[in-house]
Amino acid sequence: MNATMSLENTKHYPVMLNQILSIASPQHGGTFIDCTFGGGGYSEAILKFPGTKVIALDRDKSIGQRADNLIKKFPERFNYYINKFSNLNKIIKPNTKPKAIIFDLGLSSYQISDHQRGFSFKSTESLNMQMGINQYSAVEVVNNLDKESLTKVIKILGDEKDGKLIANKIIKYRKKKRIETGKELSSIVNAAKRVYKRKKINPATKTFQAIRIFVNKELSELITGLIAATKLLSSGGILIVVSFHSLEDKIVKYFFSLNSNLKKNNSRYLPESDLGSDLFKVSLKKPLIPEEAEIYKNPQSRSAKLRYAIRTENSFSFPGEFHKKFENYFKLEELII
Repeated sequence: MNATMSLENTKHYPVMLNQILSIASPQHGGTFIDCTFGGGGYSEAILKFPGTKVIALDRDKSIGQRADNLIKKFPERFNYYINKFSNLNKIIKPNTKPKAIIFDLGLSSYQISDHQRGFSFKSTESLNMQMGINQYSAVEVVNNLDKESLTKVIKILGDEKDGKLIANKIIKYRKKKRIETGKELSSIVNAAKRVYKRKKINPATKTFQAIRIFVNKELSELITGLIAATKLLSSGGILIVVSFHSLEDKIVKYFFSLNSNLKKNNSRYLPESDLGSDLFKVSLKKPLIPEEAEIYKNPQSRSAKLRYAIRTENSFSFPGEFHKKFENYFKLEELII
């Protein structure tokens, strides 16, 4: 079976769709921005409601066919751009006034299933891991990054305590032979973490996550995307983010806490913080998670966390504290290959 046939048969489940529709309430119409089109699940579900319009983005050129299908079905109500969501404010007109902006972070089922993309542990194709519009691939990272930098990438972006051990194994292996595939990299990491083989998840999971994040600059993209989305939203607009690992959720949680009514007061002796500068109102302190029925149907949704916030009427000001909090991610993702 060829790759195209395989992907056509891949079942796509838009994660936490019911919760997102409940929050965004497309039944009342409005313009919605789908920042991570992927399989098109969110966009298609929103467009089923009359009076809605969807503007979708994705950096992955390979999903163009699914976008074309929606363009044919809803020519007046659906627009699609191949671009990164960090460029949101360059694509969307300032007077658009979206009702909701939705981010569904991480990999789509299509990207995981396509072994030619190199995201899988079992892939015998080139170790690519590019989501689209990239400067380099995972092959270049694992074969060219120096030991110190590779250790930092694996430890920080993968939250992998054995980052140095794994980096050493990679360096030692590539001196003899260039690392070419996901299966090859997985075996190297498994050898480095031999004592952890009894664990349910693949021992290479965190290393693959780290390299994928680095290749796609996912954390700096998220930070820039959140800021761009906040600029576009007007009073009452909703920012919805579904994340899949702790680093993403940490960023989203901090962003909402820093710029909302959840902002902590530095001293209990002082009056409550002046809400005149808050950019968002947040109702739930804890994230929403998938229901058991959804996890049973789509096990990949088990790690999903949904956070959302409603834009206030206060004027936007650049969140310098937010940028500074995570500047180490920017520096790390700017390492030269």
